[in-house]
Amino acid sequence: MKRLSLAFLAGALFVAGLTLGGMTQPRKVRAFLDVTGHWDPSLAFVMLGAVGTYALLYRLSRRRAAPWCGGVFSVPAQRGIDARLVLGAVLFGVGWGLVGLCPGPAVAALATGNGRVLVFMAALLLGMWLVGFSSAAREQISD
Repeated sequence: MKRLSLAFLAGALFVAGLTLGGMTQPRKVRAFLDVTGHWDPSLAFVMLGAVGTYALLYRLSRRRAAPWCGGVFSVPAQRGIDARLVLGAVLFGVGWGLVGLCPGPAVAALATGNGRVLVFMAALLLGMWLVGFSSAAREQISD
């Protein structure tokens, strides 16, 4: 029950931060990305706050032997930059720029019932399924 409660609390805090910061408003995100037009720098403060909070809490978490809810910390073993990472970052950036949403804020924006958010989430889920399907197919071929 403790794990579930902490997960719920973390999710609620995340949604509240995204909503209060304006990350669930595609128009505001696109205005932030429009550096040659009517640029709105306010999301830079949201991002700075998020990066600062993460940096502090990451350093504090590394002092712990285990996460609060047990188990072990999951830290990526691969630290290099490869073509797959770059391609994924480019696709994410293009999608974010075109739509003004990324997955976290889109999940939070589902509560609005906005049809565009629903279409975005359907496309996101389809894309995730296609990547999983193609990765499984590649593994089968290489075996």
